[in-house]
Amino acid sequence: MTIERKPSWLKIKLSGGENYRNVKKVVSDNQLHTICQSGNCPNMGECWGLGTATFMILGEICTRSCKFCATQTGKPLPVNPKEPEKVARSVKLMKLNHCVVTSVDRDDLADGGAEMWAKTIIAIKEQNPETTIEVLLPDFKGKKEDLDKVLETNPQIAAHNLETVERLTPKVRSAAKYDRSLKVIEWISLSGIKTKSGIMVGLGETFDEVIETMQDLRNAGCQIMTIGQYLQPSHTHLPVAEYIHPVVFAKYKEEGIKMGFTLVESNPLVRSSYHAESDFKKIIDS
Repeated sequence: MTIERKPSWLKIKLSGGENYRNVKKVVSDNQLHTICQSGNCPNMGECWGLGTATFMILGEICTRSCKFCATQTGKPLPVNPKEPEKVARSVKLMKLNHCVVTSVDRDDLADGGAEMWAKTIIAIKEQNPETTIEVLLPDFKGKKEDLDKVLETNPQIAAHNLETVERLTPKVRSAAKYDRSLKVIEWISLSGIKTKSGIMVGLGETFDEVIETMQDLRNAGCQIMTIGQYLQPSHTHLPVAEYIHPVVFAKYKEEGIKMGFTLVESNPLVRSSYHAESDFKKIIDS
């Protein structure tokens, strides 16, 4: 199936500036991984230009092979025990008020990497007591005991992305299950931590399916939602079925607020951690 070229509303900002160079240097000097780079995020230039980045822990090789994701798939290297301190030090060097941490899936580890997750959050808090923390978590195969290891460190926001509608989940996500992800989100919500999730559109879903997905998230206790346009990372990934018009994104946001979401970021270039710091301020001030 062939569709039109990327429309004008998907133009991205180019990289550059002192903040961008500083973030790049801190990431390189500390041998860190970011989802900005691994995920080919279209907003990397803008976010790094603002002095922010989303740290990716547990290495850069994922044990899953989702058909939408640019992150490398294969056999991961052993976990680096120094990673928590490196991330914490980098947060301090960047002088971040709000930091976002995510990870690859590590189904090869007995706890899915939960212990390393906890150590990373604790290290960030010790070195940066004033910094608020947002985490974008894997599903830990639905094991609540592993999820609790992370939640007990009490980040301000805990996210887990649903990624797509139920019908497309088997096609889009490797090893993940729609219902299991909803249960993860529900468990986060029950912990009292602010809960966040996100989906991509343009994969062949219908408007009604997106609305149903949003309602499923609200029923699971999700408070914050992001909706962005799927962009094909390479020719080996799923093709874009449709470029969704900004008017439709605005409608999704309108419907989400009616459902009771505290905040909905719905825009073609929105990604999970896009404008995370300003969004957190909106939530605190609301």
